[in-house]
Amino acid sequence: MKKINVTVWDETIGELGPYPNGIYQAIADFLAECGQFGKIRTANQPQPEHGLTEEVLNDTDVLVYWAHCYHATVEDAIVERIHRRVLNGMGLLVLHSGHASKIFSKLVGTDTHILGWREDGEVERVWKIERNHPITAGLPDYFDIPQSEMYGEPFGIPAPDELLFISWHQGGEVIRSGCTFKRGNGKIFYFAPGHETFPIYYMPEIQQVIINAAKWAAPLGDTPIKTMHVTESPEALRTKK
Repeated sequence: MKKINVTVWDETIGELGPYPNGIYQAIADFLAECGQFGKIRTANQPQPEHGLTEEVLNDTDVLVYWAHCYHATVEDAIVERIHRRVLNGMGLLVLHSGHASKIFSKLVGTDTHILGWREDGEVERVWKIERNHPITAGLPDYFDIPQSEMYGEPFGIPAPDELLFISWHQGGEVIRSGCTFKRGNGKIFYFAPGHETFPIYYMPEIQQVIINAAKWAAPLGDTPIKTMHVTESPEALRTKK
């Protein structure tokens, strides 16, 4: 069976906090160390075409996407490119503030910018909702993140296909922190924990979630991602006789 090729992307602009080589490299490192994947690439926003060329995406089974606050500067042409690949079958993992990214908003819909927010470094308790899902495999019923940024409801996303994790914050807020969506042939997983000023991506539980999610989101078996070029809007295709 073909091994899963993963590309890890982040904006790498501004404060890196506890990640001297960038969040994208920290994630790529533990994905590589687990030995369960094929090619592990990294890409970042300052690169030409944001590092997400046609060649790179055509060789990517799962794209891991971390972003914080530079969503507006991501080129629309690259968003369209990612969007097409997801609809064709590429998996997408959207992390933390990626909920406000152009690509997540385009794929999921509604106002994904809406949520409660407080950057206070308090405890976040992540509760596992589904015990028998591949993304929750090997995880305890809950685990604590010692310091985290608070994200809370209301969260402006549509009802997810599957709700896998709910987070409780020390101030009493809760949020749907682990959700799956299916769009076209592609599978999408959103996971909220992962603020850049706290060493959250070094936690074994967080790493296990991302490893599990990358395996879950990949196209099944040896089936390649179907190449499909959509030249008309979905509305036009629906009404076309």
